[in-house]
Amino acid sequence: VKQPDKVYEVSTANVVSEGDPLEIFTDHDGEVVLKKYSPIGEIAAIAKDYTDSLYRTLGHITLISDRDAIVSSSGAAKRDYSEKPLSTEVDQILQNRQMTVLNLSSGARMVPVTNDDRPETYASQVITPIIADGEIIGGLMLLSRESGIQMTDIDQKVAETTASIIGRQMEQ
Repeated sequence: VKQPDKVYEVSTANVVSEGDPLEIFTDHDGEVVLKKYSPIGEIAAIAKDYTDSLYRTLGHITLISDRDAIVSSSGAAKRDYSEKPLSTEVDQILQNRQMTVLNLSSGARMVPVTNDDRPETYASQVITPIIADGEIIGGLMLLSRESGIQMTDIDQKVAETTASIIGRQMEQ
């Protein structure tokens, strides 16, 4: 006896946007599991190498995210950022497709990186998108909590170059 097809409605409230790629799995009970596909997740180990290297070189907290959450962090406690969802403010900055530099000493307002983050703890931030095949796939962030510290041109160029390299790696 043929069973009728079942139709499921997927809630899209802050979970899945139209056009987002999904991975489909079945669990041990045979239930279908949909997971948002994250190309950055494929290079999580490499992302950790990048964040570690940038932190050692520049001395700033370094984060790499996919479009939804932080996938790698260096220079701060793992519990502060690891796998936490990006704030709406960071998401909007990434959607602009341009590097954003915020320095408190220049009068800029700092933004929360994650939803439970406190922006007043930062003195400066660099947020730049990671773009592959013309699509925003994530972001790279440099953060400083040291009073009076400004992100230099070198910090900005290194962030921009690293984001570009990661984007190129994802295109291959």
